[in-house]
Amino acid sequence: MKLLKLVPDNTNIDFVRLRGWAFGLTMLLSLLAVGLTVYKGLNFGVDFEGGLMIEERFRQPPDLDRVRAEVDRLGVGEAALQQFGDPNTITIRLPVQSGGDEGATNAAVKKVETALARTFPGAEFRRYSTVSGKVSGELIRNGVLAVVLAVLGIGLFAIFRFEWQFGVSTIVAIVHDLLMTLGFFALTQFEFDLNIVAAVLTIIGYSINDKIVIDDRIRENMRRYRKMEMREIINLSVNETLPRTVMTSVTILLALGALLFLGGHVLRGFTAAMILGIFVGTYSSIYVSSSLLITLGLRAEPEGGAARPGRGGMENAERVGPRN
Repeated sequence: MKLLKLVPDNTNIDFVRLRGWAFGLTMLLSLLAVGLTVYKGLNFGVDFEGGLMIEERFRQPPDLDRVRAEVDRLGVGEAALQQFGDPNTITIRLPVQSGGDEGATNAAVKKVETALARTFPGAEFRRYSTVSGKVSGELIRNGVLAVVLAVLGIGLFAIFRFEWQFGVSTIVAIVHDLLMTLGFFALTQFEFDLNIVAAVLTIIGYSINDKIVIDDRIRENMRRYRKMEMREIINLSVNETLPRTVMTSVTILLALGALLFLGGHVLRGFTAAMILGIFVGTYSSIYVSSSLLITLGLRAEPEGGAARPGRGGMENAERVGPRN
């Protein structure tokens, strides 16, 4: 039985040749992502904003102004409305109720449910969630801390595992991936909650996994082909790991695609973030992280230099010609 190969064995793409364009595109997209995040902001969910969120489904797309007017007259606070998943489903976000206890929250939910059912026949109450302002502040702090510590830990690991250039290039690539994710959520205004923080950490994990595989192959080839230029070593290493990168990305995208279409609107933001992360993580591994090593001055070990621990004695091998 013939094995499926998405990338031919003799693939020899000159990725480094496009590094100037890649760096320019990366800088442009990063600035756009920052601009979008600052200008439009993120649509924080109740997890981060605090307050009460009610999900209501109508028989047909409702007039949002009419829904808002109906909720505002109940005296439960100023309402913020947003379509959720489909035009018939609306999320109603309200401030923390006076007293902040479960009784006040249940009373507010009951008021909204009764009023909307009376004004919009067939309206169906789906669910509600509530978070206090103090808890939401702690969640924001812990979420940011988790992401920052993950990025720093990964950078330190790359520095001690390889060379300082690998650590710097890895951190730059991961920051790029994070900015792309934030810009995407600022553009689409998908709800940004704890599920998305989990997605961001998962994206970091996938991205670093791909980068470490490529970096490890680059280090091996630096010892194997001591006379080869760094540009050739990086191209060779990326081409050698390309089949694994493509196969991993495709299989994950198949699973995420099924989750996107069949998982329901609750998981749509999480799945969209993961799909975006696969694309930007693969791009940054190939065009940003690897090519940046040249700019940072990484060089292959000189012939006859002291060999560092490696695998299978490849440190002392001479160049016998590039592999395709």
